[in-house]
Amino acid sequence: MPILIDEIVIQVEVSNAAGGGTATPAAPAQDKQALVAECVERVLDILRQQKEA
Repeated sequence: MPILIDEIVIQVEVSNAAGGGTATPAAPAQDKQALVAECVERVLDILRQQKEA
């Protein structure tokens, strides 16, 4: 039985505090947007590959 994904929400929080290092300054909004777009594109590629297999 195939699985149909209507919507996928991915949230990522990146910090260096757990590693004992100092936190890096916040990236500009455009950089964050580009990072999110890249992550979404990779996830969609993986889902397409799984659908084809």
